[in-house]
Amino acid sequence: MNAQERLTDALYGLGWGTVKKLPEPVAVRLGRTIADAAWKRRGKGVLRLENNYARVVPDASPERLAELSRAGMRSYLRYWMESFRLPAWSAERVKTGFDPKDVHYLTEGLASGRGVILALPHLGNWDLAGAWVTTKLETRFTTVAERLKPETLYDRFVAYREGLGMEVLPHSGGSAFGTLARRLRDGGLVCLVADRDLSASGVEVKFFGETARMPAGPALLAQQTGALLLPVTLWYDDSPVMRGRVHPPVEVPETGTRAEKTSVMAQALADAFATGIAEHPEDWHMLQRLWVADLDPDLDPQKGSS
Repeated sequence: MNAQERLTDALYGLGWGTVKKLPEPVAVRLGRTIADAAWKRRGKGVLRLENNYARVVPDASPERLAELSRAGMRSYLRYWMESFRLPAWSAERVKTGFDPKDVHYLTEGLASGRGVILALPHLGNWDLAGAWVTTKLETRFTTVAERLKPETLYDRFVAYREGLGMEVLPHSGGSAFGTLARRLRDGGLVCLVADRDLSASGVEVKFFGETARMPAGPALLAQQTGALLLPVTLWYDDSPVMRGRVHPPVEVPETGTRAEKTSVMAQALADAFATGIAEHPEDWHMLQRLWVADLDPDLDPQKGSS
């Protein structure tokens, strides 16, 4: 572990160890202060965020994009402050902290026994939504986590999410897909953040008018297991409660090759994600490269994070 990795691990450890002990108003103010300081520095992450927002709001002036990126950083730090504090939240706080619409798509799908896949973009706080599912609906689910460096940091994230009632599989290693498929065939629930491809083998979709790559996994799992595929979008408003929507199912096309079916389904997911992102762009925490036009052709998309 190098010095930078040790520092990163220590900072996350400090967050989970200290922020969760703060009174909520203090944590909120701290998050906003850190967000504003990061925004004023105009680092790579903030500039990338603005570049991404320019695709979402193409007629925005530079001043509007700056406003959006400031709001975006505040939303992003709200996500982190909530995540650091989630392990200390009571069950009642979790249940009342998220108010999703059209949850009947999820509950009816689970009741049918066919298995359900929830696919989300990097909107709002997906960890809070997951904690709500395990607490309010009393339903455990399986998800996948990107391998982080140092390994101790990855272990922190796994322990954190397992503590919220999730089963966490590593993205790398090749065995995750088979395990997810087994969970779905058993009638279980799988939740995947699916607006950025980490495999360099994603499906090309049109996203806000330009080509991007998104993971094929949700569509392939639905095809192979018969599970219901549901897009989900999340957002914040001015209240302490996060909002969300479960969108209608993405159906498996009746005709076409597996690749053709996957392409159609991935596009349907991208369209649902775009609807939620366009309505609440400041809550889309995409501080990495996403569109093909932004990717260095000599750079693996997984590492295109500047």
